[in-house]
Amino acid sequence: MNQNRLIVVGVDGSDGGRRALDWAADEAAARGGTVQAVVAWRWDGIEAGPTTATNPTDERRHAEELLDRAVTDLVRRQGPGHPVAGEVAEGRPADVLTAAARTADLLVLGSHGHNRLRHTVLGSVSEECVRKASCPVVVVPVPVPAAGAATEPALRG
Repeated sequence: MNQNRLIVVGVDGSDGGRRALDWAADEAAARGGTVQAVVAWRWDGIEAGPTTATNPTDERRHAEELLDRAVTDLVRRQGPGHPVAGEVAEGRPADVLTAAARTADLLVLGSHGHNRLRHTVLGSVSEECVRKASCPVVVVPVPVPAAGAATEPALRG
């Protein structure tokens, strides 16, 4: 990746989105590029997520607050100096992200590890972006805890 390259990253308030933003910021810093953090929102009248928005204006405001919080938290974690711009756009996440990345050099997404039922019913934004994007796509995984790590007591020696 050459100087002044654009990295678009999907931000959604999840741990996967946070990890994707961190990865994109690190990559942009290493390559002299910029990051465009994108939050997709849409109002369909159905409460399907963690937001309590009751109308499109509230939903957009929630998306703007999510973006502001993500960028502020990035600066808190990594310090100033990362060129990050933000965009809130209405539409299906995969459509919004691939449109935003149309002229980008890279699209970065976080994996969420949704359960099989949700994946089957709703599909996967990452998978759809991989199929639709006109640039390379990086999917940053969320680490899987070691089996039994939280439930087994520590061994004492």
